[in-house]
Amino acid sequence: MIEVISLHKKFDQDYILNDINTVFEKGKTNLIIGQSGSGKTVLLKCLLGLYNINSGEISYDGIHSSEMDSNNKLKLRREMGMVFQGSALFDSLNVLENVRFPLDMLTQLDIDEKNKRALKFIERVNLSNSLNKLPSELSGGMQKRVAIARAVVMNPKYLFCDEPNSGLDPKTAIIIDKLINEITKEYGITTIINSHDMNSVIEIGENIIFLKNGNKIWQGNNKSILNSGNNEVNEFVYSSKLVQKLKGS
Repeated sequence: MIEVISLHKKFDQDYILNDINTVFEKGKTNLIIGQSGSGKTVLLKCLLGLYNINSGEISYDGIHSSEMDSNNKLKLRREMGMVFQGSALFDSLNVLENVRFPLDMLTQLDIDEKNKRALKFIERVNLSNSLNKLPSELSGGMQKRVAIARAVVMNPKYLFCDEPNSGLDPKTAIIIDKLINEITKEYGITTIINSHDMNSVIEIGENIIFLKNGNKIWQGNNKSILNSGNNEVNEFVYSSKLVQKLKGS
C-alpha cells in the first residue's frame, strides 16, 4: 500500500500538484487518470522518487519517505518495478536477456538462478517460444509482455505502469490490461497505472484517481465512475467513444 498525504509539487513558482491525498491499495490495479497536463505523470514520478516533493508525505507500507536514509531509499527502489510507455527494451538484447537484466544489475545470483527466475516470468507472460528473439522481431503487444516480465522479475512490492497500452490496438490492449491485473493479484503487488485509456478504466479500474489541473477531483472505481455525479469527471469519461457506446446500449 502507498499512502499520499497532503502532497504538493511545484516547478519554479507553479504548483503542478495541489494537496493530493489518496491511498493506492495492495493487490489492486490503481489507476491515475485525467487529461494531458492534469499532473498524472508528475504524481507517478513523485511516487517513484524521481521528483522530490515540496511538502506532504508519501508512505510505503507505513514507512514515510521523509524518514528514509540513502540505504532505505535504495532498498525501496529495488522493490519497485516499472513498465514504460514505449516498453524501453534493449534493442541488442534478446527476450531472455532483457528480462534477466535487472537480475544481472542488482543481484549476486549465479547465472543459472538468474535464468531460472527470468524464465519463470517469461513463461507467465506466454513468451516461452520467443526467448532468443530481439525486440525488433516482436509485435507491440509482445514487447509490452516482455516489459511486464522484466518489471516483475525482482518480485517487486510496487509496480508502476506509464500508459502501458500506448500504441496498441484495442484487442491487444485488453490482453495487456488483464495480464497486469492477474499478476497484481497473483503476487499481491501495489500496482499504479498512469492512463487516459477508458478501456483500461472500465476493464481493470478497481481504484481510480481522477486529476484535473493538479487537483484530485474524484476517487472511486470502474463500477461508480459512469455515475459519478461529478461534471468534470463526466466531461472526461463521456468524451470516450467506448463510454458513449456503453451508454447507448
